Amino acid sequence: MHKKRKQPKTQITGIISMTREGFAFLTSQDFEKDIFISAIKLRGALHGDTVSAVILKGNRTGKLRSHSKKNDNSRMDGEVTEIISRSTRPYIGILQIVHNCAWVITDSKNMPYDVMVAGAPPEHHLNGLKVSILVTGWNRKEGAPEGRIEDVLGKPGENNTEMHAILAEFGLPYRFEPEVEADANKIPDQITPHDISERRDCRDVPTFTIDPSDAKDFDDALSVTQLPNGNWEVGVHIADVTHYVQPGSLTDTEASERGTSVYLADRTVPMLPPKLCNQLCSLRPHEDKLTFSALFEIDKRGYPVNWWFGRTIIKSDHRFDYETAQQVIDTGEGPLAKEILILHHLATRLRTERFRKGAISFERPEYKIEIDTQGKPIAIYVKESLPSNWLIEEFMLLANRSVAQYISAIKDAKGKKVQPSFVYRIHEEPNIDKIDSFRTFVTHFGYQLGPTRSPRDLSKELNRLLEKVRDTPQASAIEIMALRSMARARYSTDNLGHYGLAFDHYTHFTSPIRRYPDMMVHRLLAHYLSGGASENKSSIERLCTYHSQREQIATEAERASVKYKMVEFMQDKIGQQYDGTISGLTEWGIYVEINDLHVEGMIPLREIRNDYFTFDPDSYTLLSRSSRRVYRLGDPVTIRVVRANLEQKQLDYALVEG
Repeated sequence: MHKKRKQPKTQITGIISMTREGFAFLTSQDFEKDIFISAIKLRGALHGDTVSAVILKGNRTGKLRSHSKKNDNSRMDGEVTEIISRSTRPYIGILQIVHNCAWVITDSKNMPYDVMVAGAPPEHHLNGLKVSILVTGWNRKEGAPEGRIEDVLGKPGENNTEMHAILAEFGLPYRFEPEVEADANKIPDQITPHDISERRDCRDVPTFTIDPSDAKDFDDALSVTQLPNGNWEVGVHIADVTHYVQPGSLTDTEASERGTSVYLADRTVPMLPPKLCNQLCSLRPHEDKLTFSALFEIDKRGYPVNWWFGRTIIKSDHRFDYETAQQVIDTGEGPLAKEILILHHLATRLRTERFRKGAISFERPEYKIEIDTQGKPIAIYVKESLPSNWLIEEFMLLANRSVAQYISAIKDAKGKKVQPSFVYRIHEEPNIDKIDSFRTFVTHFGYQLGPTRSPRDLSKELNRLLEKVRDTPQASAIEIMALRSMARARYSTDNLGHYGLAFDHYTHFTSPIRRYPDMMVHRLLAHYLSGGASENKSSIERLCTYHSQREQIATEAERASVKYKMVEFMQDKIGQQYDGTISGLTEWGIYVEINDLHVEGMIPLREIRNDYFTFDPDSYTLLSRSSRRVYRLGDPVTIRVVRANLEQKQLDYALVEG
């Protein structure tokens, strides 16, 4: 008899996602489904590490179809064969020093081990403080990994310590190094006659800013004046950051590394040092300011018929917040009332036209946490989106779209389009498989996503559905699932359009104080306006990829800070009962958002005694075996607050029957 030849094991590369229990999942581009790896088969790999692994059992021959029930119920197991690179993200924990040994007791949901401090122990006065530690290796003869302390964050529980810990966890800075501050402070404050001579002077045109009431930097302003032909000239004036920040300077290098400002629940961590973001580049009222502007001639129907881009100097006449600008819109009275009402009228026309062409109307609620002077959360509320918000939004969208259109239309001396390298903000068309899954998902709530023949048909159907479910218990869940079916917006040198906004051309031009890609756009636009040749595409693309990643990291940190403050807000509410709505379902728990407080927590299924639950991922339902009750997204439930774990940023609820 011939011996049966063993099937060769499939070798794959991927990133480890670890659990507090010690097992992990490997995410690989080679498979749609994650691969389970038990603790004993990780070979020292930890969360975020890039590894090589083999599949031990399951489907080894191709991509799994994630929507198949058969594949959902089967599991692929793997084993790590090599750690290619360790994660560069530190862990956060409490430093414990005993005699000549030091440990960091970690509090991450992705780290089941404490970390030994390599080398000589830190000074004893640091004992008990919160620190960040980077894992450098793991001698498998030892019981735990070892690492080096990156930063001492402070006393546990203090607001600054905990916010700094969130930033450190995501590899984000929370201060500027002295040499960067010094470099920024050397930038001249004065606007010289030479600066003015090279610019279009817009200081006599009625100009204003509209920002949140607590904003410190004002990076965009609007102006409006009527032209002799009856049309309106609308100016979108953006802080000319690149006039002050020179390529290759310490300030520029730091801004590029940061990539974006970070907006935590209680603070802003700026991309630029304070002298720039709060002083030189902030378009404060009654001060001459250097700007990079997009000027539009808009006809009485609200259609842009001409544009001009270039460097300008402005003087803002008034600083509005959204609430005071809204009062002017509502009453027709107040500072610059004529200009506000004209721009509101034009913005309404622009908004109507945008949605007519297929922009998708996602209106996810944005939560605002009110913080007291000690950093404690005292209230959580939903920020209302006002027409004054839309006024600013529509003209920023117009400027971003028009700059991208201008670049795409540049021609050489022979009249041929040259398509110079540029930074576009793209949002690709959704994956048809994800849309089919979403189409099936909404049928379980009695809704239909009609058949579509084109991407624009799809956007219209989505808008119709979102409008129909608005103000229903299922609205939030359906909108979340619709968003998950969309691609993620990113930066690219390839102009692939912005599907969600229904724009064929789009970039980010309007926020150079807080986004480095906008600084790149300003430099490239100025270069091409002066007739410069196309810049190197590959180097721009590398920066686009990097800044897309930085944007995502900043978003994750912002969400973590909001979650921390929400858990902190609930600490004195243990044992209290609330009415809520099911906001998420998984095989391990029911997520519930409390109706009045807007705080989400989870009911762990393992803690519901004498019952067993079956989760159906296709219909997103959970069936109770004992009561035969079916739990669906959007269902009302009553919960009791059981735990508020600040270290894990986790709220646990209990289901209250009846």
